[in-house]
Amino acid sequence: MRARELGIRLGNGTPGPLNAITDVAGVRVGHSTLFDEDLESPVRTGVTVIQPRATLARQEPCFAGCHVLNGNGDASGLEWIREAGLLSTPIAITNTHSVGIVRDTLIAVEQDQREDDEVYWCMPVVMETYDGLLNDIWGQHVTDVQVREALDAATDGAVEEGSVGGGTGMICHEFKGGIGTASRWLSEDQGGWVVGALVQANHGQRRELRVDGYPVGRHLGHLDSPFSTHGTPGMGSIVVVIATDAPLLPHQCQRLAQRASIGIARTGGGTEDSSGDIFLAFSTGNEGLPAANYAHKGEVEMPVRMLNNDHITELFVAAAEAVEEAIVNALLAGREMTGKRGEKVLALDAETLLTALDETGWKPRVEELRHAVAEPTDDVAPAHP
Repeated sequence: MRARELGIRLGNGTPGPLNAITDVAGVRVGHSTLFDEDLESPVRTGVTVIQPRATLARQEPCFAGCHVLNGNGDASGLEWIREAGLLSTPIAITNTHSVGIVRDTLIAVEQDQREDDEVYWCMPVVMETYDGLLNDIWGQHVTDVQVREALDAATDGAVEEGSVGGGTGMICHEFKGGIGTASRWLSEDQGGWVVGALVQANHGQRRELRVDGYPVGRHLGHLDSPFSTHGTPGMGSIVVVIATDAPLLPHQCQRLAQRASIGIARTGGGTEDSSGDIFLAFSTGNEGLPAANYAHKGEVEMPVRMLNNDHITELFVAAAEAVEEAIVNALLAGREMTGKRGEKVLALDAETLLTALDETGWKPRVEELRHAVAEPTDDVAPAHP
């Protein structure tokens, strides 16, 4: 179940119809998952792909910006985004040791679509987190097949969460983590824009976990930790992708990316030396941006739109809320797994979370919400105007 299905309303904003990054028009997400129960050489990994536009990203780039809260991680393609402010490829997320093959495959896919007379290069964005406790990460099991599968599976519909795609083997606050997503749409007087976030959550200590501001982690210490015999609580990383249809320029995208830090902090993360906390934000609000093509240069000048900074605060609030809720959704969607050395990673199920919230003095009527868990009802946001 997702946070809102449990009555957990994080922040004051309104989610989009899907409460996902795909509420931003044109954005598509696809997964390819590798899962093998063999504990001698467990394979629990995969690839998640985000396509920024319905058309090929390289034919129509987006303005983008990035931010690194803690650099104990890797992401290809970010230097060009810092320099030029342009995202011109899909974004892929995988495990630490598979960045290379995923990057190379995205280049090969671009080459397949390239015109013969184009003078063009490709620097794909590939982000990672470490899944070595649950996955045979040294086996490098991700191949070009999984990258192409994720691209082919990309859709603008509901996004599968938890132990799927790049998030298959990830651990969050010492529970099973992985992929999570959420969105916020602004009212018409705030611009009517949509902000969506997708996280690959593989970070955080259990004792620091907070939900809706309540320290639930303090009431979950009696549960087994996967790090009781190997590794260190909090080791891992979180990567975040934020999308919006607001017409942001690159420096504004960078500012939006920074606000992922707030959503992570609200859930009790963002303080680990061993965590790679890397964030990317892109805007689809400007169309017709030229891709680099030195055989056929574009016009000398071109018009662009820019959101007035007087109205950007609402986007910052939306991004922080969407990231916060995406992390909780990733936790609730996880499923229990066991590693090669017998490390058991528990899932944070709805009943366990509600019990911990109750013990913290959380205000909503917990028994009523437990009844909603037993007999779930549709909680669908209204359609976007």
